[in-house]
Amino acid sequence: MNTIQSPDLRSKLPAVGTTIFTIMSTLAAEKQAVNLGQGFPDFDCDPVLVDAVTLAMKQGLNQYPPMAGIAPLREAIADKIAGLYRHAYSAGSEITITAGATQAIITAILAVVHAGDEVIVLEPCYDSYVPNIELAGGVAVRVALKPGTFRPDFDKIAVAITPRTRAILINSPHNPSGTVWTEQEMLQLQELLAPTDVLLISDEVYEHMVFDGRQHQSAAQYPALAARAFIVSSFGKTYHVTGWKVGYVAAPAPLSTEFRKVHQFNVFTVNTPVQHGLAAYMRDPLPYRQLSAFYQRKRDLFRQGLAQTRFRLLPGEGTYFQCVDISEVSELGEADFCHWLTSEVGVAAIPLSAFYGNGFDQRVVRFCFAKKDETLQAALGRLAKL
Repeated sequence: MNTIQSPDLRSKLPAVGTTIFTIMSTLAAEKQAVNLGQGFPDFDCDPVLVDAVTLAMKQGLNQYPPMAGIAPLREAIADKIAGLYRHAYSAGSEITITAGATQAIITAILAVVHAGDEVIVLEPCYDSYVPNIELAGGVAVRVALKPGTFRPDFDKIAVAITPRTRAILINSPHNPSGTVWTEQEMLQLQELLAPTDVLLISDEVYEHMVFDGRQHQSAAQYPALAARAFIVSSFGKTYHVTGWKVGYVAAPAPLSTEFRKVHQFNVFTVNTPVQHGLAAYMRDPLPYRQLSAFYQRKRDLFRQGLAQTRFRLLPGEGTYFQCVDISEVSELGEADFCHWLTSEVGVAAIPLSAFYGNGFDQRVVRFCFAKKDETLQAALGRLAKL
């Protein structure tokens, strides 16, 4: 009897396994823990938005839309960016609707990164960035944000820029730390990149979640950055519909042209009725204008509860994540602590070491507070035992 031999597979991502988010969510379900690990809301979106999408379906808007997205939605996005950040993008040639921010980022990277090109990423960073660069044949150059504050270290970024640097990827408000870049930091980045041809990929999916009177500093606000930037945002984050996987990219026409060349072959286009529903819903700016206050109240509720524990709270300037130092709670490393916390205390968190290529353990874990108040109170009741 002949033995059937499996084909020899050479993985393009040999170092990649199951993500920490899947691991912790699976463990949370197994242990019936309160899941504050994975970053998505456990509450419903506005019924008005659901009705708008439903109406589009009933009106027969269910076939392929234009490759770059329907015109009314791209126009609404261009109007929003102009109003918030005082930068005019052409809805026709400079706004592209994407299947979420994750697709937007990998498409931008595939569009401009050639084999051997270097792309700077600032760690800790979201787990898709480096694999995206490697899939494009690029080389990820990791530069650490300042430990403790997670602010950009421009001296280290400057050293990392070489003639092979194709792009730099930044994220503000920042996942996982919640740090929000300042105007001065954006100006420093603009000055640093000015004499170079380095492109910018600016992940701004939490743009409407900034607290305590801070203002989100979009790359769109800075002319010399906007001229070289793919700016990425997410309707899923803004409107509590992460499962819809719809986002967008704003970029100058030459960059958008290259972006769309890849976009048409890795996605082609995005869910039609959802696009029409979002376009109708965006006529009212109140939902995104109120989002910072909505999440600041949740942040404050959660921080007040955590203050009663031995966790040391790190600043929470934006996003819907709160990081804490576990040094006074446990001698375990971050990953082991998160497994213990989920299994024994019944609350799931994410170790910050998962956001570093070398697994840097600084005794910090991340909680997500995009949850119902009763969910947060249940978690706080369990954490109060620590």
